[in-house]
Amino acid sequence: MTMPTGHSQAANALTPPGTGGRSASSGVTPSPETRTQSHVLLRVDGLRKRFSVRTGLYSKAYVSAVDNVSFTVEAGTTLGIVGETGCGKSTTARLILGLIEPDAGTVAFEGVDVQTLTGLRRRTLRRNMQMIFQDPYSALNPRMSIGESIAFPLRVHGYSKAEQRERMEILLHQVGLHRHHASYYPHQMSGGQRQRVNIARALALEPRLVIADEAVSALDKSVQAQVLNLLTDLQERLQLTYIFISHDLNVVQYMSDRVLVMYLGQIVEHCTPEALYAAPLHPYTQVLLASIPDVNPDQPPAAPLEGELPSPLSPPSGCRFRTRCAAAMPICAAERPPMIQERPGHFVMCHLYGPSAPAGRGEGCIPIPHN
Repeated sequence: MTMPTGHSQAANALTPPGTGGRSASSGVTPSPETRTQSHVLLRVDGLRKRFSVRTGLYSKAYVSAVDNVSFTVEAGTTLGIVGETGCGKSTTARLILGLIEPDAGTVAFEGVDVQTLTGLRRRTLRRNMQMIFQDPYSALNPRMSIGESIAFPLRVHGYSKAEQRERMEILLHQVGLHRHHASYYPHQMSGGQRQRVNIARALALEPRLVIADEAVSALDKSVQAQVLNLLTDLQERLQLTYIFISHDLNVVQYMSDRVLVMYLGQIVEHCTPEALYAAPLHPYTQVLLASIPDVNPDQPPAAPLEGELPSPLSPPSGCRFRTRCAAAMPICAAERPPMIQERPGHFVMCHLYGPSAPAGRGEGCIPIPHN
């Protein structure tokens, strides 16, 4: 296969959506008509990852970070992933991008297994999948100006200096910054401005999929609202697909078309934000939602979740939430619950639903096979 010249790569990446370009496997950007159709852009199936940790001079153990995670993301939509610290959200994001290799499972982008790609096709994939990191300051090189930081991925992919400058000015305008900001350095900008720079850099190569890993958690509320509105506007204008990771349940509700709830490396509930907030099914999700502060001073505070988060070095048998669940049953320790479709489009992994449900519950559930 012949490597394209830097100019041809730059020209393809600068092609506005709808004027032709590269597909997911060859680099061509599809037309808006193609993009707006409801088709699966990303499919994750049975993803697993363990990390080895040393527990003694000659011994080691394994941390189960992600365990049998499966989901799909349709083009032009936003998938929210929520859960407490250590549940595997960020590891899942890095597995999708190929920053770390999975122990098992597949990640398919537009039907192509990304682990089978090498060389130019792997490089093209990286153009189509980008990430916005949590800390807007540490994600930027303090020795590089803002313009240099945004232009860096363009330089890596063979753009000329004139094309880098033109694209960089377009990106600054898209994220609400002035072109004069290109000469600034990260320490000269506010947190919100730095995050806008990170967004511009993520969009530099016109990706199809953007993963935002706690992209607004380091910002104050007023700046959060500005950045969220910016992300929403960019999604509508550029037909982007988002995976939005956050601890903030209200932010996830605002941004997402579908929501995954993760606990200790596993997906425990998956549905629309409307269904999740109106009638959560999993006991863990119910506790999470009850923990949202209420502005009503007469509203009594929710009961705190009892117990500590189990160690991922030795997760509980059966249901991993059973050690903290008020509704735990004997079967919860003996068997891992299957993923059940309790309502149309509403999936939950809990023995309170499905074949093992107590009398009067779980009737009509549709079991989803595990890998």
